[in-house]
This record gives sequence, structure tokens and C-alpha cells, in this order.
Amino acid sequence: MGNNLVQKILGSHLIEGQLKPGSDIAIGVDQTLTQDATGTLAYLQFEAMDVPRVKTKLSVSYVDHNMLQTGYENADDHRFLQTFAAKYGIYFSRPGNGICHQVHLERFGVPGQTLLGSDSHTPTAGGLGMIAIGVGGLDIAAAMAGQPFHLTMPKVVLVKLTGRLPAWVSAKDVILELLRRSTVKGGVGKVFEYGGDGVATLSVPERATITNMGAELGATTSVFPSDERTLAFLKAQRRASDWTDLTADADASYDEVVEIDLSRLSPLIAQPHSPDNVVQVSEVQVTRVDQVCIGSCTNSSYRDLMTVAAILRGKRISPSVSLTISPGSKQVLSAIARNGALAELIGAGARILESACGPCIGMGQAPSSGGISLRTFNRNFEGRSGTPDARVYLVSPETAAASALAGVISDPRRLGQPVVVDLPDEYPVDDSMVIAPSGEPDKVEILRGPNIKPIPKTSAMPDSLRGRVLLKTGDNITTDHIIPAGAHILPLRSNIPATAEHVFERVDPTFAKRAKEMDGGFILGGDNYGQGSSREHAALAPRYLGITAVIARSFARIHRANLVNFGILPLIFLNAASYEAIQQGDDIEIPDVRAALGSKAHLTVSNRTNGTEFQVRHDLTEREVEILLAGGLLNFISQSASR
Repeated sequence: MGNNLVQKILGSHLIEGQLKPGSDIAIGVDQTLTQDATGTLAYLQFEAMDVPRVKTKLSVSYVDHNMLQTGYENADDHRFLQTFAAKYGIYFSRPGNGICHQVHLERFGVPGQTLLGSDSHTPTAGGLGMIAIGVGGLDIAAAMAGQPFHLTMPKVVLVKLTGRLPAWVSAKDVILELLRRSTVKGGVGKVFEYGGDGVATLSVPERATITNMGAELGATTSVFPSDERTLAFLKAQRRASDWTDLTADADASYDEVVEIDLSRLSPLIAQPHSPDNVVQVSEVQVTRVDQVCIGSCTNSSYRDLMTVAAILRGKRISPSVSLTISPGSKQVLSAIARNGALAELIGAGARILESACGPCIGMGQAPSSGGISLRTFNRNFEGRSGTPDARVYLVSPETAAASALAGVISDPRRLGQPVVVDLPDEYPVDDSMVIAPSGEPDKVEILRGPNIKPIPKTSAMPDSLRGRVLLKTGDNITTDHIIPAGAHILPLRSNIPATAEHVFERVDPTFAKRAKEMDGGFILGGDNYGQGSSREHAALAPRYLGITAVIARSFARIHRANLVNFGILPLIFLNAASYEAIQQGDDIEIPDVRAALGSKAHLTVSNRTNGTEFQVRHDLTEREVEILLAGGLLNFISQSASR
């Protein structure tokens, strides 16, 4: 029996374990990336490991999130990141160079290599044939220090693509179809590997759109083969030497198979407030539109913006619509400026924003009160846009442009003759905004602003855990619920005490105050607790407030790992009745927790308020138990180094 693509790449990087689903494995890490909303903490954690230089083949620090400089905080973080990168051997992508995933695809991704990124959409690079995984910043720090990355070997799902996309249907519709079928938790514990004859019909930018939004499935990552389309893309980037022919063996086996006939797809749309709330565009046509935002790491490529420019050419957007365009990189912006497409976008009434994440993470362009916003982004969680009662839909660039013209949600097939975009034989390559690390690191002074605070220290897990249930939530709580994004809070990301004041503020504005008054406690969650971004602040800030355990029906992968990394115990209800019986405010205790974790998978929780007990379980590996007992990954690494 041959190997699938995931087995080939992981097998060539395997350090510990066996490639069997559910097994604990460790892999070597070739590359890392960070962005500025997560990078400062990641680098402070790396600094605490006392390693003089990064040990990866390549590490890149991007600035693309905190671009709105209404105060000193973001600018100070950028200065810190640049000087830190110079000293420790990290490439620095300056503000304005573009969104990390788009730039990494263009300039740094290498087929067959492994990539960890402190951003949940790191799997974008899977469109280039990489195993690219989104993780918390502490996992990035450990990888840069030379540590392997530990994970549970996922199941491998073959997504077999056949046929060819019809006119006005795009890659965004492919991933929306998969979300419609599988939901936002359907990919937990899985890697989606794309194969079949339909793969050859998709360019690398189209593949990257699909792998990017694999994060919304809850998947560990997604990956396409490295083939002739990959080579063409790398040649156009003047990086043909990075190409490797990498495909699954003809007799490869898979844990599951999903088939999608591309020719049968139609334009799709994700309705508020979840990426899996998907219907056909034709079902919601004529719904009014107030705002259209095109860009983000999902749909800001040259192919995407040229498509939009062609649709808008010689036309004007509806007077009722505000249209914004965020080019994914300086390269994309330069290309459309040179060929006249930028002028066409401007002439149609579009507002051109920076090459940055921008509205996708609530950094500007909040919709009007109750506004309807169509976005080519990857998430439409309630309140993420910055307007609590806005209704955000996720669409393809084609649907976005058609709707901007019509002033209502519009099926792009009504536009008539389809748009065809020819990708260039060569992109305008200019790496002048990527700064290489210093050749004289000892002479580099790291500059720290007053908002950059030390990483809070954590203590070892006590023998027993006791406290109040500070909050009981429902299903699909996102990291946006736990720590909101947006222009108000993102600048505080390098200051955990300040960040902690905003924990759960959109769910319960009294949470932080009560947590401090009660000296911490517990959180109860439903299914898929912690879905969404990789922001480790959603674990570190609650830990700072004294949260010692989260008990939920199930966890999202990245957030569960972050809880472990910062010493918060993730526990799972054995049955629904236990979840229903416990109430917010109850006084609960987990006795002899250290001994229980080391000897069994089930633990007893005592509800001292009503005198009852219930059972919970954990799915922790032996290594994760050791990390939790030590009080977190930093403590664990420090203790391991001293042995």
C-alpha cells in the first residue's frame, strides 16, 4: 500500500511516534511565521528560553494586523519586532509588505516542508504543498528554539475533486461547499488532502483559498499536491528551484473520502453568523447590501483582484454600497497598479485600503448599525466586524463584485459573459520590504515600548482545584468571544494585564471583575469550545485571571493546545446531563487532581453547592500531563533543560 501526501511529508519529518491516527507524534519544523498581533508574545517567550539564535531553516515576522496607529502601542510593537528579528535571526516583513499568508505563499513557501504559524490560517501554504499548521505563539517559540512540534496524528481525508468549475463559480465556493457538508467542527482531528483530476484545473492562488478556509472546518491543516501548476507559480515568483514534484502514490489509502464534482457547484454564500451556514446565492438574492469588503488572506490575490476589476470595468458601484479593496501584498498592489486594474477599481468607486488584514479582524471599516456586509473573508462571527448587530456574509470575489454593482446580494451568473484572468508568467518581485536579520546580532539593541510587559509567570498545578463556576457558555464559543479582536483591544496584545480586563467582555462584561474578586475559578463550555483564531491570549489572559480549568463538551484543536501550554486543564463532560446540572456560580472542586491526571482518564468533580458529584474525562497525552503539572510549557521546557 502506498503513502498519501500527508504521510510522505510527515514521515520525512517524523522524530517521535508512528503515523497512526490518534497516536502522539513529534515532527521537525522547517519554517515559522508570526504576525504582529501574536508575534510580540511569541518572541518574549522565545527570549525566555535563552536561545541565542533561531534554529529553524527560516522564520519570518510579519506586520499585517495592528496597522491602525491611533496611539503609540502598535508602532512600539512593530519597532520591537523589527529589532528582535534582527538580533535573533528572523526575517522581518515590514508594514505594507502584505498579509503574512499571501506573502509567505509568494516568497517563502517550499513544497514538502513543514510550517508552523501563530495564526490559524497558516494552512494557506498547503496550497503550495506544505504541511502548514496554525498554533499558539508558545509553540512557535519552542519550534524556533529547536524543539519538535508535538501533535496527535490526525486522520487523513481525501477530498477528491473531479470536473472543472463552471463560469462564475470559484475556489471560494469549493470550500463553502465543504463547510456546508462538514460544519465548523467536521474537520477536528483531520487533515484534508486534495486529489483527483480536478486539482489540475486549479491554480495555486485558488488552492490557497481552499486551504486557508480549512481552518474554519476545525482541521489540523489542508494540503494540495505540488505539481506542474505549483511549478508555474514558483517560476512566476522566480523561485523555480524551490519546486518539488510531490503527489500521493496511486495506491495510497485514506481514512475517509469526500467527492466534489466541481462542475456541479454554484455560487454559494455563508450567512450570519457562522462560516458553515451556507446556502446558494440564488436563495438570498435581492437582500440589500450596505457594505462590500474584498481582500483578507482568503481572497486578496492577483487573480482575485483582477477578476473584480474586470467585473467593475467601466461601471459604477451602487450608491448605497461602500466597497473596500485590501490587496493581499505589495506585489499584488504593484501588479494591478502597473496594468491599470487599480485605476479601474478606483474609477468604479472602490476605496483602496492597505495591504493588510484590516476589516477582517475588526481593524477599521465596521459596518453601520444593523448593516449588511458582504465579505470575501473567512469568518463572520457575531460582532467580529466591530458592529455588534451587523449581519456579515461570506462570499466569493465574483459574488462580492456583482452585489456591489447591484446594491443587493446578486448571483454573479447574471453578469453574462464570464471573466477570464490569465496569471502572469512573472510577478513583479521586489523583496526590498523584507529585512534580513543582522550579521552582527550582538550590536542590535531590542527596543521595548512601555506597553510591552513581561510574560506572566505561572505556578505548578496544586494537588486540588477548587473555585466558582465563573461562566457557563453554549456551543461554538470562539476566541473572539474570549478575547475580542478589533482596533480597541488588538493594541493591547503585548500587555496581558491590560488584555485580561477584556476577557469575555462581549459575553459577560462583569467576568474579569468577578474573576479577580473570586481569585479565579472555572469556565464551562459546550461543543467546539475555542473555535476560531490561534490567539493564545484567549488562554493566557484567563490564566492570568486565575482560571485553572475549562470543562466543556468538546474543544477546538488550537485552543485546547493553548490551554495546556498555559497550565489550564481542559476537561470533557462524560454526558450531557452533567453539563445541564451544573450552574454558573456553583462552588466545585476537583480533589487530588495531580494524582488523578497521572493515573487515570476519568476524574471526579464535586459540586459543593448542591452536594453532588459528576465524572469528567481528559484526552491528554503523557507529555501534556507533564506540561500541566509543571504549570505550562515554559515551565516544562525550563525543568527539562535543568535535568
